[in-house]
Amino acid sequence: MAKHAIAMVAAAGTETGSPQLAYRDQALHMERVCIDTIATAVPTPFYCYSSDAIRTAYLTLSTALKPTGASVCFAVKANGNLSVLGVLAALGSGMDIVSGGELERAVSAGVPASKIIFSGVGKKRSEIASALEVGIHQINVESEAELDAVIEAAGALGLHAPVALRVNPDVDAGAHAKISTGKKHDKFGIPFEDIPALYAKALAAPELDPVGLAVHIGSQILDLSPYRAAYSRVAELVRRLRSQGMPVRRLDLGGGIGISYDLGSGPDLGEYATIVQETVGSLDCELTVEPGRWLVGPAGILVTEVLYIKETADRLTAIVDAGMNDLMRPAMYGAVHPVFAVKQQVRQGSHTYQIAGPVCESSDIFGTYKDLAPLRSGDRLAFGCAGAYGASMASTYNARDLAAEVLVDGNRFRVVRRRQTIEALLTLEEETEWQQSPAHSATDLRHEWKEI
Repeated sequence: MAKHAIAMVAAAGTETGSPQLAYRDQALHMERVCIDTIATAVPTPFYCYSSDAIRTAYLTLSTALKPTGASVCFAVKANGNLSVLGVLAALGSGMDIVSGGELERAVSAGVPASKIIFSGVGKKRSEIASALEVGIHQINVESEAELDAVIEAAGALGLHAPVALRVNPDVDAGAHAKISTGKKHDKFGIPFEDIPALYAKALAAPELDPVGLAVHIGSQILDLSPYRAAYSRVAELVRRLRSQGMPVRRLDLGGGIGISYDLGSGPDLGEYATIVQETVGSLDCELTVEPGRWLVGPAGILVTEVLYIKETADRLTAIVDAGMNDLMRPAMYGAVHPVFAVKQQVRQGSHTYQIAGPVCESSDIFGTYKDLAPLRSGDRLAFGCAGAYGASMASTYNARDLAAEVLVDGNRFRVVRRRQTIEALLTLEEETEWQQSPAHSATDLRHEWKEI
């Protein structure tokens, strides 16, 4: 997607692309709650999520995958809010994590450790140990060095570690280069040709239980054909391992199913399920998929307020109080989120606006939007499809507060993450006691210099 491309949004934002986000009496509602009502209680900017949208997405995906027998593990990195995880956990979803912190979040949200998969290329030994101690479903190993670390951790704890080897299938998912994970030169996974020897090593280690293989080729995948290519390669590898007497019980197929940010239709889930069935369905393996964005992206919005309208010779710019620290995707990936007026104003005409944030960076631009009703200071806007990789990637850059998060359920709402203020952040930097470095004698220092 071209950076800062024009977003084709209907005039006055009348179409939201989501049944849970709709206008009633010219006011934007999430489910049965008016966004303006929330904004009177929660200062902008804030994130807002629909419980019903999350539940609907999970049940839709689960139903589509039912013929394949695949279970769903939500990719926590997309949105790690405890209440969001709780909505999914109540439906029976497992979790895919990439850090010790996400492990704690998943467990705190009520997810059984037996439903958690630990992915990621840089697991610390302490994180591996913690995962084994709580009885995690499996660890997806991404290198021989990491396999050795798991052997060491499991041996020290006297535990048997369930591991899957993550394959790098050298398949281009066709998405943005910064979210590609399945090509040969990406940092993720083990080269296809190295898997048999490493799998044999895992089988020979008494500390390990090699359960199968994992693969993940990227994120925001709209063309499903790369899945067929990747899963076909994995199926080939399963058959090769089994021909050499090595058992393969599980296949983790990763996530990455994309969503439509321009309010169009996304990938066909039926087609995706067919690809899974036709490539790995006959292998008699326990299957898992790990969607993130698809489950929560359309369920969230980022609500912001217009601060100023800046008019120059060639453009109108609406400066809003949300910035790239709140929603990183436009600056990082050139992504454009749809935008909606929180309250439809009866104003003549329409304009094209560049919408920009207050952060002191030229990249703090959300995009250029056409056919918007005239904007004024104090108007509120909502960026759509912001439930994934929004709050989870946010920062306090420019010493800005970390935005609050709100969950809607029917006709009620509650704050599910309080705004992290500068006052709270400053407490982390309160003065501590100085610690003295061990003293060196002059002779020691001269000796050290001689050695250098």
